[in-house]
Amino acid sequence: MYRILCVERNRQVREIASYMAGSRLKNFIIHAHADYSSDILRLIRSEGISLVLLNIRDAHTPGMRVCEQIRQGSSVPIILLGGSGDFGLARQALLYNVSDYLTDPVNPAELGGSLEAVRRVLASAGRPAAAERDYADQDYAEFSLQKEPPSPCPIVSTIKQYVDEQLHHNITLKRISDSLNFNCAYLGQKFKQQEKMSFNEYLLRQRMEKAKLLLETTDMKIYEIADAVGYSEIDWFYKKFREYTGTSANEYRKQCFITA
Repeated sequence: MYRILCVERNRQVREIASYMAGSRLKNFIIHAHADYSSDILRLIRSEGISLVLLNIRDAHTPGMRVCEQIRQGSSVPIILLGGSGDFGLARQALLYNVSDYLTDPVNPAELGGSLEAVRRVLASAGRPAAAERDYADQDYAEFSLQKEPPSPCPIVSTIKQYVDEQLHHNITLKRISDSLNFNCAYLGQKFKQQEKMSFNEYLLRQRMEKAKLLLETTDMKIYEIADAVGYSEIDWFYKKFREYTGTSANEYRKQCFITA
């Protein structure tokens, strides 16, 4: 079995374990609990811990400090639970090379998918589970981990969030990769692998879909819409919009009014 260390802010609170209450996860067992003041590195080494579930709900800053402390002496996989949608926090988590970053409220199915992804990494690194799972007690509810799709790559989710928040600015994958201290080519590969399209294709789609929405629902001028979706040159916006929709922005708006 792969051993899980659950780290909570408060030793008396067992929120992480509650996500899996009544479940016995294939290849994983909750081996130990700790709080933020524990000697976590010693526990990881002495107890043969394969995965740390770190609950940062309502404790984002101290939780990140714990993550940093772990990384000072161990590369053990870490799954962060209870995070926020804050881009800066997600970026900080990525710098600590966490395996996944699950925002609050944590969905048990998403957690199951994250565990399965970690299991595959551990197995590929030559660290098989120590023993087969005991099937004697079938009364417990179970996560069907192998049936769950792999959880989304956290860095791709961070890139998409950045695009949503900065759509009106000049966005490039190079600029994002520099801000995250990641290799641009690596980010491009990870993004295409998950989204089945390149970053530039995704960015164009997001801009054009927002432009369509603004044309349909507002009386903004075309140049205002172009600026709102990141185009400082109106001619370039016109060109990309026609390529994307097959019609001009003005004609698209007229069609919306006719069909309304």
